[in-house]
Amino acid sequence: MIVAKRKPFEEIKESVVGAKRILVLGCGTCVAVCLSGGEKDVAILALQLKMALKLENQDVHIDELTIERQCDREFIEQIGTRVNPDDYDVILSMACGAGVQLLSDVFEHKVVLPALNTTFIGVAEKLGVWSERCSGCGDCILGKTAGLCPIARCAKQLLNGPCGGSVNGKCEISKEVDCVWQLIIDRLTRLDRLEMLEEIFPVKDWSPAGHGGPRKMVREDLKL
Repeated sequence: MIVAKRKPFEEIKESVVGAKRILVLGCGTCVAVCLSGGEKDVAILALQLKMALKLENQDVHIDELTIERQCDREFIEQIGTRVNPDDYDVILSMACGAGVQLLSDVFEHKVVLPALNTTFIGVAEKLGVWSERCSGCGDCILGKTAGLCPIARCAKQLLNGPCGGSVNGKCEISKEVDCVWQLIIDRLTRLDRLEMLEEIFPVKDWSPAGHGGPRKMVREDLKL
């Protein structure tokens, strides 16, 4: 899933300065799962904005709405059956960057602002902890690396590892981070497919996409 976290409140509040009617729009899929943009999160942000703006004597009307997905036109088009988008000066999107951009395309005459920062494609380890597993590089090699991604999970994004900094199965950047190449070797050994590492990967073609890692987002208030 796409993992995102809410922008600092002051940044959000500053972005809507001057707006008289605001629609806080949530997304019921990825960002809802990572507790950043679902119905509950929409209600919290809307209430915070109402209270903060009231204290500043700003007369602002704020409505709340959550749809299934903001990255799908089918669901965005349903917004009009529940509210009139023309009634709002600003649509404050609590979705990933893809959702914000599609909203901007559909409502090109409206100001659409992001309330979240999109971080990575990841998995839930436990309550309040998400880890990066995919960087969306556009050239998946998981079939050759035992289902473990060295692009997203190696700090150096090495295609032929491990590097000399790996110690006791841990990455040199932190004793808390497993060396993914050690994990790859161990898993291929268990699968009796270690010979797959005899293939030398060519220099990575980054033209499709790609970025660094591994990264992790931790919500301290949700950790067990």
